Amino acid sequence: MAPASTSSRLPLLYRLFFLYIEPVATAVGAYYAHFGQKDYLAMTVPSLSPTPLGPSKVESIVLTQLANMYLVFALNEALVLRATSDRNVWRIFLLGLLIADFGHLYSVNSMGLQTYWRFWEWNAIYWGNLGFVYVGALTRICFLLDVGLMSRARTRKSL
Repeated sequence: MAPASTSSRLPLLYRLFFLYIEPVATAVGAYYAHFGQKDYLAMTVPSLSPTPLGPSKVESIVLTQLANMYLVFALNEALVLRATSDRNVWRIFLLGLLIADFGHLYSVNSMGLQTYWRFWEWNAIYWGNLGFVYVGALTRICFLLDVGLMSRARTRKSL
C-alpha cells in the first residue's frame, strides 16, 4: 500500500482555506448566532421588525442550536483535516461539507430566488450565508475535481 500524500503537498490555497479561514469564519457565525441573536434575526429576515424584547424563547433555542452546529462544523473541519494527511479522508470529509453547503443555500429559498444572485442587496448575514458559502462550495468542488492537485497516478509513481 502506498503511503498517503501529505497535506503539505496540498496547495497553500486549500490549506489556508480549509484549515484556517473557513473554520474561523464559521466560528464567528456561531458567535453571532448565539450572542447576537436579535441582530442575527433582524438581518436574516429584514422585512420582519424585531421586537424590543429580542428573540422569543423558541427563536433563541433554534439560534443556539444553529450556533452549536456552526461550532461543530468549524471544529470538525479544523481538527479532522489537521489530524490526517490522507487525501481520501479530505475528499470524503469535504464532500460531506459540500452536501451541507447545498442544504445551507436551500435554507434561504423562502426569501425568493433573487436573493441568491442580487449580491448588491446582501447584508452581513447574506454575505456569510450565501457569498461565503459560494466560495466554500466552489473551493470544495475544485478540490474534489483535483484542480491544482497532482493527479493520484503521478503521486503514486513519485512515491
